[in-house]
Amino acid sequence: MKDTFRHHGLRQQLVNVLKNKGITHTGVLAAVGKIPRHLFMDSGFLNHAYQDKAFPIGADQTISQPYTVAFQSELMQIKPGHKVLEIGTGSGYQTAVLCELGAKVYSIERQNELFKKTSKFLPKLGYRPKKLIFGDGYIGLKAEAPFDSIIVTAGAPFVPRPLLSQLKIGGRLVIPVGDDVQIMTLFVRKGPKEFEKEELGEFRFVPLLEDKN
Repeated sequence: MKDTFRHHGLRQQLVNVLKNKGITHTGVLAAVGKIPRHLFMDSGFLNHAYQDKAFPIGADQTISQPYTVAFQSELMQIKPGHKVLEIGTGSGYQTAVLCELGAKVYSIERQNELFKKTSKFLPKLGYRPKKLIFGDGYIGLKAEAPFDSIIVTAGAPFVPRPLLSQLKIGGRLVIPVGDDVQIMTLFVRKGPKEFEKEELGEFRFVPLLEDKN
């Protein structure tokens, strides 16, 4: 679990890459500059940890490209103390970014292998989400709703209605929608049944898995 001066330097280079790609949110950039992404990855990819690329993390999942993490995080407009639901804990890297932004994070992971690994790993780095849940992201987390924002970190073939219903008025859902290629989509809840929708370009994610247990 080493984090060296070299890693710090590589993170700052990555921050500059993200700035050049249009990320402006100071909190998001500070989180990327602070979090040791190499510790979230399989050892075979350590030398590539601070490239702006996605990499496999086991269980047919990936750690998202840093630009994608930053882009989604920026869209959420998180303020300290916001209640945030994350669908797809994965490696826990996005979870750590949300924690750095001061969010109270509730995160759901469908893959038991990843859920167990990340549940043990995040506290070792000092990140303590409010709840990590092994379960089905499509149904959200009604018991803890409503949320200030919800982030989906896998490609959804459609927008799950429970996620929209679990937003506060004024809340934001950031979700990549589509099969092979996804469109990053932002929903802002304007009223009990009223949502504003904005589409923000193409991305590629692993698919959002339904609960088959």
